[in-house]
This record gives sequence, structure tokens and C-alpha cells, in this order.
Amino acid sequence: MKRGNMSRRGFLANTLGALTAAGLPLWYAQEVAAEALADANPRPPGANDRIVMGAIGTGTSRTTRPNMPVRGERGVHIMQAAMSETGVQMVAVCDVDRPNAQFAQNLVRNAAQGGSRECALHSDFRRLLENRDINAVTIGTPDHWHALIAIAAMRAGKDVYCEKPMTLTIEESKLVARVARETRKIFQVGTQQRTEYAGRFRLAAELVRNGRIGRVHRVTTLIGENPRGGPFEVRPVFEGLDWSFWQGPTGPADFVPQRCHYEFRWWYEYSGGKMTDWGAHHNDIAQWALGMDESGPVSIVGTGAAPANQPNSYNCHPTFEVTYTYGNGPNGGAGTRLVCRSGPAANWPIRENNRVAGNGILFEGEDNKWIWVSRSTIQASDPMLLNEALPAGATRLPRVAGGRNEHMKNFLACVRSREQPICHAGIGHRSVSVCHLGVIATRFFPGETLTWDPREERFAGQGAEAANRHLSRAVRAPWRLE
Repeated sequence: MKRGNMSRRGFLANTLGALTAAGLPLWYAQEVAAEALADANPRPPGANDRIVMGAIGTGTSRTTRPNMPVRGERGVHIMQAAMSETGVQMVAVCDVDRPNAQFAQNLVRNAAQGGSRECALHSDFRRLLENRDINAVTIGTPDHWHALIAIAAMRAGKDVYCEKPMTLTIEESKLVARVARETRKIFQVGTQQRTEYAGRFRLAAELVRNGRIGRVHRVTTLIGENPRGGPFEVRPVFEGLDWSFWQGPTGPADFVPQRCHYEFRWWYEYSGGKMTDWGAHHNDIAQWALGMDESGPVSIVGTGAAPANQPNSYNCHPTFEVTYTYGNGPNGGAGTRLVCRSGPAANWPIRENNRVAGNGILFEGEDNKWIWVSRSTIQASDPMLLNEALPAGATRLPRVAGGRNEHMKNFLACVRSREQPICHAGIGHRSVSVCHLGVIATRFFPGETLTWDPREERFAGQGAEAANRHLSRAVRAPWRLE
């Protein structure tokens, strides 16, 4: 919400009303409203604050691919989020599907932001990165391209806003985090639950961090089932789509429309299904609340319904359950269990809009106390767990006003200040590692208990050699990670 000509009192009243209507307790809504007031009329960026940007991987639209699903096409969304902010000029777009790149180019031209309608169009991200005027890029490609493009961008001197999940493998995310440290580039992972949705997730994490429900015994993240489908018909490649370039570092495959664009998520070749799609959001918040941004679990067990074994079919496990155990118990022993499930268990106690809640995070502590948070609500076993303000001196997490587009605003502010964003590459690496550990356990070692060393970031104990082989994947020539 922008203050504009509204009085201070009117702005606070309107903001408070919106936040309490969103279900936030009054004390927390007052804090968020005060933050929003402080940010309501920022100093306009000066000439030296201008950020010149490019968008890599813009995704489909109904006008370019009318028969393809376009829900959740984040590439063009994050591009628009960046260029909607004052002082940002989008000067180039890149997509291996030319109609999509042209669609994005037209969006930039029509917005005429930065006083210029000029916007270069590329099909090869390397040509975009050659533009020395570009300070930062958004990356909205499929997961299997994130690491290669992000590393190339940082080494070309660009700051990076990269969609989640950060990478396709754990070794890739380690490398991205290392390059971010070495180049000192600003890197933000698109896990916007840390900053947006009225600050509900931050509130839940702060309450858990401060012992509001006592010692946390279990965290359950519900992230939804993977779709079933196939075998799909092999078809001629779309006109304008460079299918070989789209596949890039992965192995060659027949073209079926359901492999690319939004649907890439349901193929292990390019992603990790819901485990890396929604898991990258909810498991990230679980790690945040448990104080594990720089660590991870010590053991993993995964099971799931067998995926389709026919060629050209979605191959992610339709249903699954992964149990992680953290070493935060007494004397460093077994502690909190994180259970990541495709759907709620029997007799699930949480309701939203008189329905069984199927997507969100449940924190369970001592004396049957619990806190549930999702993108639409925050609830607790006792309302006082939410309504009682945290005391002075309580642990507070990074403060970003919980309004619209805050995640991109945080990135752009850090590009200017050179401070670390709220979900930098080191955090993104640890969060995506949790997701990939779940995929490895479910996919290759169902029902087995895998031991993980979060300090060394390697599997240990029985079966470690076989499990460690899945920390990385082969990269098809001429592409390589170095």
C-alpha cells in the first residue's frame, strides 16, 4: 500500500484494517503497519540508483501457446515485478521459445519504463549477459538451467534474482552459493513466503523460534500430489522453439508438449516434482523457524507411490511422504521431525473455510500446542499463542514489510545497498538441499534410512557411497559446470 496523499493516521488505519482482516493478531498487525508506513514514501531513486536489467526465461502465455498450461509461469511475472519498481529499466529479454520472448519484449515496450521502449530480444542467454550495461537479471527458466545461467551471470558481473528451486541438484546449489560468495554478487532466491502474504510466515517462524509452543516435536509440510499423465504423443517441435537448447545440459528426449514450459515440473529429468516446487517454499519456512538456515537434517526416510514407468509419461511419484530428523534434541541427539507429505493424514485437524486444509505448515510442540500457517491463514491451538505479543528482547527475524511485491523490492534494495537479501544463495542452497534429499530418498532408496552429515554435506554410514552419487548429475556436452 502506498501512502500517497493519505494522512499518516488514515494510512495506518487502512493498513491495520487490511492486516487484521487478513487474520493477523493486532500487535503484529501494528508492527507490520508501522513498517509499511516507514516504507510508504521512499526517497525516489537518483540517477546513480538506476538498475538496468534483463530477463532470462520468460515462459509461455495464452497468446503464444494457447494449448499449453500457463498457470504459475513465473518468468514473466518476476520480470514484470522488477520493471514495475521505480528506477528499474528492463532492456533485454531472452527465451529459447521465440514467441514467448516476443511476448515479453512487447510487455516491456508497452510499459515504456525508464523512458525507453528499447528492449533487445535474445534466444541465447550468453548474448544477453554480454551487455555490460545490465546490472542484474531475473532467471525464470526450468530448474535444470538455473545453475549454469546463474553462475554465468554472476561471473559476468550481474546480480541475480533466481526463481525457486535454486538448482536441480545439491552439488549445483553448493557451487552457486560459492560463486555468489566469491563474486560478492547479490543473489535472491524466489521464496517469497519469507516476505509476502501479510507476514504470516514470518510471524509463525518468530513464534516458534521464541518457544511459544515449547520444544518443537514435529513439523508437517503439506505440498500436494504430483499429477499423473501419459504416455504422451510425440509431436513436431513447436515453431520457434529451440528444443535442443531447451534441453541444454540434460539428456536428449523426444518432444512432447507436456515436457516443457510449465509441465517440466513433473519430470525428474528437469525438476523434482512437488518436492522441489512447493517444497522449496514450505520446507524453506520450516528450516527458518527451526533456526536451520545454515544446517539441515541428520537422517531421511522417503516413500511414495510408484510413478508411471511408460515412456513419455510424468515420472514423479504421485504421492509421497518424507520424514527428516534434525539433530537438535537433547545433547545433540535426534530432535525435531519434519514430515513432508503430498496430502493430509487421516483425521487431519486443520480446517480452512470449513474444508480440510491441504497446503501449509503445521508446527507441533509441547502440551498439544500447535501453530498452522498457509498463504491464506494463521491459526493456533489456543488463540493466545498468537494474540500475546512477543516480549522485548525476543528473537526477531529479518524485517521486510509484508506487502505486495516485497520479495523483489528486497532484492532491488540490496542491489543498491549491497546488503544480503532475505533469501540469499547460502540460504537457498540449504533449503533446496532438504528438498533434493527427499527426492533422493524417495526415488532411489524407498523405505531406507539415509544418514546425512549437514556439516560435510554428504551422506554417511551404510549405503553412503551409492547415495552420494545422486548429489550431482551428468551434464551434457558442450555444457559444463566448473
